[in-house]
Amino acid sequence: MPEGEEAAAMEEATGSPETLGPCEHAPGPATGSVPRDGPGVELPPLVDQHGHGIVHGELGLGSFETHLATAAGSGPAPAGTTYFDSWTGLAVRRWCPPLLGMEPYCTPVRYLARRRELGAYRAARLLLRGAGIGTFLLESGAPSDLTSPAELAAAAEGRVHEVVRLEPLAEQVADTSGTVDAFMGNTAEALYAAAQHATAFALGITFCDETPPDPREVRRAAARRLSARPVRNRAPDPVLAQHLLWSAVATGLPVQLHCADPRPLTGFLRATAGFGTDLVLLPERPHHRRAAQLAAVFPHVYADAGPRPAETLGEAPFGKLLFSTGARALPELYVTAARLFGQAMDRLAAEWVADGICTRTEARRIAGLVAAGTARRVYRLDAAGSGAGPGSAGVSG
Repeated sequence: MPEGEEAAAMEEATGSPETLGPCEHAPGPATGSVPRDGPGVELPPLVDQHGHGIVHGELGLGSFETHLATAAGSGPAPAGTTYFDSWTGLAVRRWCPPLLGMEPYCTPVRYLARRRELGAYRAARLLLRGAGIGTFLLESGAPSDLTSPAELAAAAEGRVHEVVRLEPLAEQVADTSGTVDAFMGNTAEALYAAAQHATAFALGITFCDETPPDPREVRRAAARRLSARPVRNRAPDPVLAQHLLWSAVATGLPVQLHCADPRPLTGFLRATAGFGTDLVLLPERPHHRRAAQLAAVFPHVYADAGPRPAETLGEAPFGKLLFSTGARALPELYVTAARLFGQAMDRLAAEWVADGICTRTEARRIAGLVAAGTARRVYRLDAAGSGAGPGSAGVSG
C-alpha cells in the first residue's frame, strides 16, 4: 500500500486527528491487543507499570538521538556514529514507521521528516494508540516539561494512573518548610494527601534497614536538608529516604522500589512481610533475575519481568511478574518495548508448547498475567476506577 493510503487507513481506524485537538479527550480506552509479526499467543492490552510523559513539540535528528541515548543509559553518540545503529534504534526503525504510514527500516531522516509532516501530536497519537498498551502507570512528582497524565491519556486513548515519586515530594516539602517540626509534619500531610489520589508510590533506593530510622536521626537529617541550598534532582539523604519509604509502606498503597541491585533490600523485604503493603522491585539490568528470585521468596514482593521474560519467568511464580516499558520522552519507546515484550512472550510460549510444558491455552493465560493481569491485581486498577482517561479531567487512583 502506498504511504499516503496507508496513513489514511491508519487515521480511519484510529479516528481523524482533525477531530481530536491536543486538549480534547478521545471517546474511550484502547482495547486492541499487541500486534504480532507472526503466529503466537495473543496478548491483552498491556498494563505498563512504569513510564513517563512524552515531549511536546517537534524533534530534530539531534534531539531525537539524545532521547535515544538517554533510553540506552548512554551519553552522546561518538562522532561519525548514530544511536539509530543500536538495539533501540533498530527497534524504532522496525516497528514505528508502519504506524506513521511508512515502510519498516526507512532511513532516520525520512522517518523524522514524516513525523514533522504529521505534526508532533498527531504522530504521538498514532504511535501510542498503535503500541498495544491500554493502561499506563505514569510516574509524577518531579518538575517536568513532559506531557501530563491527562495529556498522555488523551493522546493514547487509554487509562493513566498516577505513581507518585517520593524524592520530589520530599523536596517540595523541604522548600516550603522553615523548621524541622514543619518539615516532619508537612511530609506526613503530603504523603496522606498523595495517597488519596495516587495508585502507588515510587522511590529510588539502594538499601533500607529492617527497622524504621530513629526519629532523632530523621530530625538531624531534616535539619541538614533545610540548611542546604536547594538543588534540583538532588538524591535524598539516606536516612530521609528510609523515613520516606517506611512512611509510604504505612499508607498501604503499593510501593515501587527502583534499585540497581535488589539484594541489599532483602532485610527490608523480610521485615515488611505481613504489613499488607505490596512492594514491586524495578531493578536495573542485569539484576532482573535476582529481583524475580526475591519475589518468589516473599509473598508481598513482586518484580518487573524485565527485557528477557524467559529468564525471570523461570525464577518466580508467573503471577509475581509485571510488564513495564520505562519509556520517557519518545512515544516510540512505548512502541518498541511493547513489541519486544510481545516477541519474547511469543518465543517463550512456542518453546513451552513445543516441549509439552503447557498447552497453548495455558501459555496464553500465563502471558496475560505478566502482560496485564497481575498489574491489575497488585495496583488494584479494577477497584480504582478509570484513572486519568478519556473523559476525565485528572488523575484518580
